[in-house]
Amino acid sequence: MQEIDPQYAPSTARRIWDRLGVVFFNFFITHLPGHALRLGTLRLFGAKIGKRSGIFRGTTVLGIDRIDIGDDVVIAFRCLLDARGGLTIGDSVVIASDVHFITGSHDPHSDTFDYSLKPIVIGDHAWIASRVTVLPDVTIGRGAVVGAQSLVTSDIGEMEIAAGVPAKVRAQRESKLAYSPSYRPPFF
Repeated sequence: MQEIDPQYAPSTARRIWDRLGVVFFNFFITHLPGHALRLGTLRLFGAKIGKRSGIFRGTTVLGIDRIDIGDDVVIAFRCLLDARGGLTIGDSVVIASDVHFITGSHDPHSDTFDYSLKPIVIGDHAWIASRVTVLPDVTIGRGAVVGAQSLVTSDIGEMEIAAGVPAKVRAQRESKLAYSPSYRPPFF
């Protein structure tokens, strides 16, 4: 059984357009230098992306029209943005290389291998370190930090620092969050 927002029922034309966008972006555009080209292509296929944000080369995207990225967001190399269940990333978020956001899963007990899609929400000023995996139906709060190679299976609150497999709160962040990490170097 697919669990998805009941108000989101894309038409056949919309599903075909999204599939074309996924193939075009993941096979070609993601490998070309130029943040403007990558962001422009994602916007063309329905993603909402704020000002001064950047997506580095090698990032794979699924469910383009379910992506909502804020201003001044940095998404580094080779990330997986599975937005089929909805992916919302707030303002001034830093996502390091090789991070995976996965909004889909399967029921291992289902005779028909049923699947579900559930959203992921990342709050403003969150910092997701390298090689983190975030699973469906998770919210990472404003100013939260997730340590490298962690597996996030449940919500992380505002200003919490979490790490591990599964990620557990290890400390509280102390910062005024007075920064905008916009970073879009040429050719990256």
